[in-house]
Amino acid sequence: MNWDWEKLQQKQKERSTGGGSVKPPQMDDLVEKFKGYKFPGGWLLLVLVGIILFFGTSMVYTVDVNEVGVVQRFGKYIRTEMPGLNFKLPAGIERVTKVKTKRVYKEEFGFSSASSGSSRFVSGRESIDESLMLTGDLNVGVVPWIVQYRIKDSYQYLFKVRDVTQFLRDMSEASMRLVVGDRSINEVISNREEIAADAQTWLQKELDEAETGIDIDTVELGNTNVPIPVQDSFNKVNQAVQEKEKLIYQAREEYNRVIPRARGEAEQTIKSAEGYATERVNEAKGDAARFISQYEEYAKAKDVTRRRLYLEMVNLVFPALGELYIIDSDQTNVLPLLNIGEKWGLQK
Repeated sequence: MNWDWEKLQQKQKERSTGGGSVKPPQMDDLVEKFKGYKFPGGWLLLVLVGIILFFGTSMVYTVDVNEVGVVQRFGKYIRTEMPGLNFKLPAGIERVTKVKTKRVYKEEFGFSSASSGSSRFVSGRESIDESLMLTGDLNVGVVPWIVQYRIKDSYQYLFKVRDVTQFLRDMSEASMRLVVGDRSINEVISNREEIAADAQTWLQKELDEAETGIDIDTVELGNTNVPIPVQDSFNKVNQAVQEKEKLIYQAREEYNRVIPRARGEAEQTIKSAEGYATERVNEAKGDAARFISQYEEYAKAKDVTRRRLYLEMVNLVFPALGELYIIDSDQTNVLPLLNIGEKWGLQK
């Protein structure tokens, strides 16, 4: 169907002369007329133009600032493009995979729902099973935790590991079980930051050896506890342990108060005995030395030494005897003798 040029010119003439209101052509009318239009080259030209437009637009792409573009040519890795406007070969030859390298992804363990950065859904039964862990003292603890990570190497992230997210979850669970298995249940409950740091170090080491291209930002533990059915018994055991430690502390306090004092008294008694023994030994040695010296002098002059010893003994003994009256058998009156000491100036 050809265009009706005469009718269209007549309508334009009426519009220019003001002859009534003219209704503009509707879209449906234009589509119907376009369908009936005969193109010079036929539909082959339209197909060719569409192919050119398709391949042309597929050669230009944009990479956002928080991601990189990984280019593959027939499935083989070629290069990594930085953020901005980039070009590649047409679709079917080169393909671009955009990887968000500045986004923080999150994987949750021990929760009933998946993290916001993962499409994996975790059932309630599975989340409970992965959070149940055997501690070093053969107790069972509930240890939920979260792993936050970034993609530091897009090439390793895409091509080195088949399912990198599942591998991350497996290694994270293995690292946490390894760290928890070396500690008691009380340490697991109280030292969460230390456990998280050790698990992060071990997990990062395993991921680097596997060339996953993942960099762990943080590993954070949730509220660790024992399973609900045994919480009452566990609390009673902890209470008993605390009472035991309290009694031990009190006993040690009493021990520290009594034993040092007893040891001090014993040391004092020993020192006193040693001092007394030293005194007696020195006194005995002095007496023996004095006796030996006297004996040596006696051996040199026996008569003089004997008389001297006699006089010294008399001088020591007689003053202790008091007043003495010596009366001759022929003396009948003692009165003249009573003042003999005063007369001759003798001292008692």
